[in-house]
Amino acid sequence: MEEGRTPLRPGSAAGRRATALNWLAERLELSRGGSHNLLPMEGLRGVAVFMVFLVHYATLSAPWFAGVGWLAAGADALHEIGNSGVDLFFVLSGYLIYGTLMRRPQPFGRFMLRRARRIYPAFLVVFALYLALALASPSLGKLPPQGRGVYIAENLLLLPGLFPIEPLITVAWSLSYEMFYYLAVPLLIAGLRLRSWTPGQRIAFLLALAAALAGYGLVTAGPLRLMMFIAGMLLHELPAFTRARPLPALALAAASAAFLARALPTVGSAGFSLKIVALFIGFGLLCWSTLAEPRSWLGRGLAWTPLRWLGNMSYSYYLAHSLGLKLAFGVGAALLPPARWGTAGGMLMLPLSFAVSLVPSLLLYLAVERPLSLVPGLRKAPATAEPA
Repeated sequence: MEEGRTPLRPGSAAGRRATALNWLAERLELSRGGSHNLLPMEGLRGVAVFMVFLVHYATLSAPWFAGVGWLAAGADALHEIGNSGVDLFFVLSGYLIYGTLMRRPQPFGRFMLRRARRIYPAFLVVFALYLALALASPSLGKLPPQGRGVYIAENLLLLPGLFPIEPLITVAWSLSYEMFYYLAVPLLIAGLRLRSWTPGQRIAFLLALAAALAGYGLVTAGPLRLMMFIAGMLLHELPAFTRARPLPALALAAASAAFLARALPTVGSAGFSLKIVALFIGFGLLCWSTLAEPRSWLGRGLAWTPLRWLGNMSYSYYLAHSLGLKLAFGVGAALLPPARWGTAGGMLMLPLSFAVSLVPSLLLYLAVERPLSLVPGLRKAPATAEPA
């Protein structure tokens, strides 16, 4: 015991608070295998999901900034920049899933069962809640007047996103991309026998595939964001091909430039394709530098414990945070009315709404995601647990 420090009595209020905090910290901590590479990756997930929060904050806070032109424009830019958080998720998912499959062959059915167990428990709970709200309040307009059964089935099969279907859970469009990747990558590895190729050959193939997608996006709209999974696949191949790695400052600058480029005005599919290419490069360099040198100042910064904990519960946060945000802004509109509080109220709503958004997300994580989706994986392979 440190000199001068009074020990906490187990039955005291301070002791109970410390016990509760320790209990929560233990459940938010996933890196029990001591994998240094995993720590900054957890932080990267935290960055990604905070960017998603900013998208919805920028939308809901608009009434507070409506009277100030440059702030309203800044909120619009923040909305666009925040949208790239999903692309960062795709890079990390591409890296983890491809690496898992390349290290050892797995039966396709068993692999897909594991991915379903990872996605569906938390998704089904939130989906049931959204469905109940939509049925109770038809004015929300989420359920079509005709063909409701088909619409519900499409959502349960995670089709909105890659297909032109409005998702019941707004953010769930990205799950269609994830599911397509889960289905495609094991078939690609087995069908082309990629494990028998050299790292250089695989890198050349993946770059050609990314270039083909980008070229397709120059002429017509399409699922360009699949490129981000390819960036993650390249990250797995690079260490076996070269010892080179981007300097942390260069990687951070490239990622920041890609974030900012997302907010630039564009016309047509060609402009959007160029933005995705910028994210492909910027996020690729950021993750490459961080994962190759986790002890760099950038890696240590991303391994900041609160940021990692947010990353570890990022899937639950991604699904459930909108519920807390809508509640926070509903109450905020009454307590901090935009007409009276203006920009000051909008600024206050940033930390307040983020704090409230953590509540349903944390409940979902503790009650559903962790016991049903994460704990089995942690027991088997603690150093490679892979929250999507």
